[in-house]
Amino acid sequence: MTFGAPDAGRTRTAFTAMPCQICGQPLDERAFVIVRPTDEANGYSPEPALHPECLPYTAAHCPMLNGTATRYRRRPVMATHPAGRPCSDPACPYPAYSGESQSPARSGQLAERYEAWMLRTSDYQLVLSGDRSTAGAQADNPSNTPVGISLGVAILRKRLLRKAALPPEAQRALDLLRALGL
Repeated sequence: MTFGAPDAGRTRTAFTAMPCQICGQPLDERAFVIVRPTDEANGYSPEPALHPECLPYTAAHCPMLNGTATRYRRRPVMATHPAGRPCSDPACPYPAYSGESQSPARSGQLAERYEAWMLRTSDYQLVLSGDRSTAGAQADNPSNTPVGISLGVAILRKRLLRKAALPPEAQRALDLLRALGL
């Protein structure tokens, strides 16, 4: 697996079987989901959940979460299907990659704010591709692939993981203000 290009089959399993995306053990009573402002607006987190105990490891080692990466990548991780051929199977677990970025809207853009939201696993609801407005619909239908975890549930706690990256000129101005003690 490559950072930034999760295996679609493993992601689907993590959504439906509910193991922690980091350690693979079953989620307990509470879990965290990683949330960006975009995810909040969409109403779901596209990341599988993780244990509260696994969050510090993730926050420390993920370049996007720890602030090491200030921009999203400009190029795709893979240019073709992993088998090196086009895949016309609608149930294929791999997304269709092209020569363009995997997320053109974010390609090269500054990193967003990231938070970890704690929820009860009893409130865990999937959002499916067939009807993103219906969280918790049956995942039995192959056309309804899980796309994320609903954020329309009771959130127990929110934790800031990183602030949005600033443009270089804004960062320089902020650094000057801090140096002046303002």
